[in-house]
Amino acid sequence: MSQQLVSGESLDNNQTKAIPSGKNIHLTISYDGTHFCGWQRQDKAAAGKPVRTVQGELEKALEKLAKEPVQLIGSGRTDSGVHAYGQAANFYSSIASMPAESYIPALNSILPKDIRVREARLAEPDFHSRFSAISRTYRYFLYPEATPPAHLMPYVWPLRRRPNIKTLNQMAACLQGELDCTTFAAAGDVSPSKFRYLESAVFYPEGQQLVFEISANAFLWKMVRSIVGSLIHYEAQGKDAAFFKEILEKKDRSLAGPTAPPQGLFLWNVSFSGQRRH
Repeated sequence: MSQQLVSGESLDNNQTKAIPSGKNIHLTISYDGTHFCGWQRQDKAAAGKPVRTVQGELEKALEKLAKEPVQLIGSGRTDSGVHAYGQAANFYSSIASMPAESYIPALNSILPKDIRVREARLAEPDFHSRFSAISRTYRYFLYPEATPPAHLMPYVWPLRRRPNIKTLNQMAACLQGELDCTTFAAAGDVSPSKFRYLESAVFYPEGQQLVFEISANAFLWKMVRSIVGSLIHYEAQGKDAAFFKEILEKKDRSLAGPTAPPQGLFLWNVSFSGQRRH
């Protein structure tokens, strides 16, 4: 399992490496995370069986095309059971004659059905999916009724009640600007800094579902799921925005609510334009 979703580190002089040769191809990828042990390739087997990861499957497909090992760079890591609509990744192609857009049908013809390449384009040689990213957006899907339809079960959190969206959004409005997010950092998070710059956080209805959307420069390990679980927990207890702000400012993980389950979470978009916060 990965150690954190994404890092907020900047690419400084100590991290700069020689740019590999070949064309730099930028991919936008969607995947159903239900049967994956997260994004990050894992070289060790579990109980004697290979660990299935999204990065691992993509690199196997790229190796079939290139006839040589290919390293794929992701914008960030997602944990077991977490999905993506717009994960970003890049690799350097040694196939000079192959246009970037041709990787869409070529890879999709090899990949398992729970991974799809949505876009492929030629990027600048120094483009880096992780360090060039300005912000990430996640969406978390909740189903307020008792029993979601079967086809939605792997992608929503069934709440069995309908929360007060106004109260949720009053609390979520506190999640804006540069904040110390220690309260919502998992115990195993190894990030040197718990500060993140949050652009927005909001709940809104979408059909019978309730969606939580949050954007930031980067996220701590399990941070989004911790925020969602805490907000739903606090709202059920009748808490308000003042209480949530106090919890956030105390920077005490023990005050967070239960962590929301992984199946409702999607890495929705990675943006490479706008103001870099840090």
